[in-house]
Amino acid sequence: MAPAADREGYWGPPTSTLEWCEENYAVSYYIAEFWNTVSNLIFILPPIYGAIQTYKDGLEKRYLAAYLCLTAVGLGSWCFHMTLKYEMQLLDELPMIYSCCVFVYCLYECFKYKNTVNYPLLFLLITYSFVVSIV
Repeated sequence: MAPAADREGYWGPPTSTLEWCEENYAVSYYIAEFWNTVSNLIFILPPIYGAIQTYKDGLEKRYLAAYLCLTAVGLGSWCFHMTLKYEMQLLDELPMIYSCCVFVYCLYECFKYKNTVNYPLLFLLITYSFVVSIV
């Protein structure tokens, strides 16, 4: 849990199911966990650059998907740590699940011999993502 000396901030009291070790609204009235929020830039800016380079270089779409997924994880985490709201917590956690599924599929793509789509694996990963989202 966060320290007891938390301040009231722009987003109001936290509604998330967890808080981190940082004192809330200590640095900025608008950002609940300032340093956790700022640290997410490493998950946002380099992957955006990677996605742009992947597109420019005409690489496989799986690389673009992986970079965009990592960017989504960073943006979701940014929103969560900025607000400490439950809805933003979901925006933080669910992209991690979806990204892992994309990464698993990308990993599978590395070892195949033909230019085909593995529909059973896609179905399994999409079903897994759907079930986790519902739960």
